[in-house]
Amino acid sequence: MDSQTKNASEQKKTAPQSLHLRILNDVQGKIVSGVWAPGFRIPFETDMAKDYGCSRMTVNKALTQLTRAGLLERSRKSGTFVKAPQSLSAALEITNIRDEVEKAGRKYSYQLLSDSSDDRQPAFLNHLGAAAFCNIRKIKCLHFADDKPFCIEERIISKTAVPEVVSASFEQEAPGTWLFKTVPWNAAEHQIFASAAKGDVASLLKIPQGSACLVVERITQNEKGYVTWARLSYPGDQHRLFAKFTPAG
Repeated sequence: MDSQTKNASEQKKTAPQSLHLRILNDVQGKIVSGVWAPGFRIPFETDMAKDYGCSRMTVNKALTQLTRAGLLERSRKSGTFVKAPQSLSAALEITNIRDEVEKAGRKYSYQLLSDSSDDRQPAFLNHLGAAAFCNIRKIKCLHFADDKPFCIEERIISKTAVPEVVSASFEQEAPGTWLFKTVPWNAAEHQIFASAAKGDVASLLKIPQGSACLVVERITQNEKGYVTWARLSYPGDQHRLFAKFTPAG
């Protein structure tokens, strides 16, 4: 087989998967952003297949995956609807995960997975400046609600901005909880997006590979500089973000 034929064959094999993931991500994004609210009936599979220029089977595969993840619920007679989630948190506030769980009337527990220090800044944070997170403590932990995985917390804390973190223990208390109680902050950035669970994210949350996850990435600062970067990963069927707004002007 010549190289052109081989490349064409590979493209044919990968294109359907790419389109499936595109549909999956588009639908997830509309759900977690609130564009499609709980109870909203999503377009019929035949209409979506026409819009995406694909087979109904490709659309069905994506919607079935989201249904298994708990983001959608289906009725043979009525169609497919956005499923009401199990917990809420404010999209534009910095909240304590323990408080989120306990306010929902559920039992909270916690497990420390890894804890290390490094004097090298992770490459994905280089856009913040060379010295933003160059002396850090890296922690990964798992939060539970009623003994079921609720959230993976991956966190980087600057020892420069938060020297107290050098001696802090996270064996019994999560780093986010400790920061919430100990360290003041005056600015924050949020990124909220849908993601398909892969590798240890799926394993730790005990959900199928490729299932829908809600991910919150956050950076906070104070007068000393960048305090912390965090990535919070939730099972898609257990969490929902909300926010209240007033008119501008």
